[in-house]
Amino acid sequence: MAMKALVYDGELRLVGDYPRPEPPPGEALVRVTLAGICNTDLEIVRGYMGFHGVLGHEFVGVVETCMDAPELIGQRVVGEINAACGDCPTCRAGRPTHCPNRTTLGIGGRDGAFAEFLILPVVNLHPVPDRMSDREAVFTEPLAAACEITEQVHLHPTDRVVVLGDGKLGLLVAQVLSLTGCDLLVVGRHTEKLDILRRRGIPTALAGEARDVQADVVVDCTGHPDGFLAARAMVRPRGTLVLKSTFHGVNQVNLTALVVDEVRLIGSRCGPFPPALRLLARGLIDVESLIDAVYPLDDSLAAFARAGTKGTLKVLLEVG
Repeated sequence: MAMKALVYDGELRLVGDYPRPEPPPGEALVRVTLAGICNTDLEIVRGYMGFHGVLGHEFVGVVETCMDAPELIGQRVVGEINAACGDCPTCRAGRPTHCPNRTTLGIGGRDGAFAEFLILPVVNLHPVPDRMSDREAVFTEPLAAACEITEQVHLHPTDRVVVLGDGKLGLLVAQVLSLTGCDLLVVGRHTEKLDILRRRGIPTALAGEARDVQADVVVDCTGHPDGFLAARAMVRPRGTLVLKSTFHGVNQVNLTALVVDEVRLIGSRCGPFPPALRLLARGLIDVESLIDAVYPLDDSLAAFARAGTKGTLKVLLEVG
């Protein structure tokens, strides 16, 4: 059987005859209803990760087929994007998101969510609460990535914390970190985006107003190579720099300065889905304000063009 899918093979193309996936043992077939275009998707078409196939890793959908967990059939679900082997030493040590044999939905070795159907391991799937809309649920994956920071860094109420970047991820990270009670400041370049946070009582500043800021923890959510240098300048000696940005290209880093100032450098990627779902279900995170546009899958090329336009926040694809 065939399906519609947005495919990247050196060129971004919408095709109507892409093979519909067949779930192997332990996996489920999910009918995608809504998907989100992420900055990582935009970077892939610029060469990041060298991925060819169906793009997309932020989604909500309905389980169509699942031999190993028939109780999931008909359930709305979201899914963790890393499919681990479960057998290697890394998996047995409880680090499946770093499994050396993993595939990653729409990013590495596994077709993604910009299609009518996808497959994922049953263990990756999380039911969506009935009261939660698809427009909220589709933010689970990036919100989980924001929650990962609090898994990695113990933020004290007295800590001065800066989130650098007012894009989609930066706005989610800021809302999550604000719940810790830390002394938070969000630094960005777009007044209208920062206003989303100001309305929630989160302090913000434009980049030119924050040159002398020094913080215990700085989170780089800029998505650009120059974001590291700006974030590094804000970290006090023996402070912590958290890197959330992924992009195509190479960054030049002065490692000596990191050594001299004894700065702790933390890479931060995917995160836990259950707390992200709880935050959304309790209405503690505003995602509706982050949605700029919704396009049908048939207009996915226009949606990608819109998502890549400077200043655009989240663009969604209505699949089914």
